[in-house]
Amino acid sequence: MSTLNPRGTQDGQGARIVGKGSETAEGPGPEVMAADTLEGNKVISSDGEDVGKVKDIMLDVRSGRIAYAVMSSGGFLGIGDKLLAIPWNALTLDTDSKCFQLAMPAERVKNAPGFDKDHWPSMADRSWASTVHEFYGREPYWSGYGGYGGVGSDALGTGDLGPGSSDAPEAGGVKL
Repeated sequence: MSTLNPRGTQDGQGARIVGKGSETAEGPGPEVMAADTLEGNKVISSDGEDVGKVKDIMLDVRSGRIAYAVMSSGGFLGIGDKLLAIPWNALTLDTDSKCFQLAMPAERVKNAPGFDKDHWPSMADRSWASTVHEFYGREPYWSGYGGYGGVGSDALGTGDLGPGSSDAPEAGGVKL
């Protein structure tokens, strides 16, 4: 069973947030943000190296949860980049430094399983996804959510809104 941390989010289920956060943010961030406001943010390894930038944020459409941040690493001007699918719960948003932190040394990140822009993996494949989560030492995002069965399931998990609900937040965010 998941517990709530001091920020009110479930431990291990989403990206952590550190820094002053909403105290200095203009707009709705950092707890609720538009995905495109996070694209292009740097990712810093545990040993302080810039290991890449957030290229895309991948949603599990059925559950409405963020599954992965796709990070672009290496290459030059987008040529020769290696793409990495990083479990969302492996990242920490640092609102003071305006970047994401990844609790892994740069050398290990360089050896992470990746793919290129023309050959994306099937991210709904549980076998592939399990190996990615294992590499980053994280519980798969689809586990621990009150009955949510993941891809192919129609069950609602914790935090999901039922059909016809009008409680969905408006889109918006603050560019870090």
